[in-house]
Amino acid sequence: MRSESKLVRYALILLAAALTILFIVLPLAAVFVQAFDKGWEVWKAAVTEENARAAIRLSIIVTAISVPLNLVFGIAAAWTISRFRFRGRDLLLTLIDIPFGVSPVVSGLIFVLVFGAQGWLGPWLSDHDIQIVFAAPGIILATTFVTFPFVARELIPLMQSQGADEEEASIVLGANAWQMFRRVTLPNIKWGLLYGVVLCTARALGEFGAVSVVSGHIRGETNTIPLQVEILYNEYNYTAAFAVASILSVVAVITLVLKKTLERKTREAV
Repeated sequence: MRSESKLVRYALILLAAALTILFIVLPLAAVFVQAFDKGWEVWKAAVTEENARAAIRLSIIVTAISVPLNLVFGIAAAWTISRFRFRGRDLLLTLIDIPFGVSPVVSGLIFVLVFGAQGWLGPWLSDHDIQIVFAAPGIILATTFVTFPFVARELIPLMQSQGADEEEASIVLGANAWQMFRRVTLPNIKWGLLYGVVLCTARALGEFGAVSVVSGHIRGETNTIPLQVEILYNEYNYTAAFAVASILSVVAVITLVLKKTLERKTREAV
């Protein structure tokens, strides 16, 4: 870029700034403008309404379950792939990336095919009075699936670049496996781990496609925040829709700030 003329550099900077403002800043600002268009009291009433509170509560529960599951899996997968060479390693890497390549809607349909009333396990689940699809368990499964790669994909390259020298040294000095992980591995990967958790949490809260398929859109029971926004918008209740959407917008802003901070910390850890 330094070989380019000042005119070209300034033109590219202005273009990037204009696109950022057009596609990120203005839509984000529009959400808050519409959310508070009729005042604070209307916004508060919209987000504290019974169905909205149920949607927020369900989103928090789903996120609180799916993120720790992916946290455990991500650490285990990253450890296995970065520290060992084994047959099927490339296949495991490919399987981790599947949620990135499959449409969330298709992901939801897969769970309906497996756990739905007419699915492969549907009759058995019905006989044992277990409901997966159109209930919270199905939403948790779908959310866990679409957020599956985030932690693992952040940790794998980080752990590969750091190598295993410090861990091997701790074993030689007498540390057991848990002590090695707690005192050597975890401090080395903590920023990358937090980065993956932040991305995973943001995606879990904002997931729409897969959850929409498996939820059944039952008000007050299986609607998450994005589904509640869709329902309110389709009912032409725009103020309430934007009020609930502003919660996700705040999460997005917080995610961007944390993402930038953790990216710097992760680079320093490499």
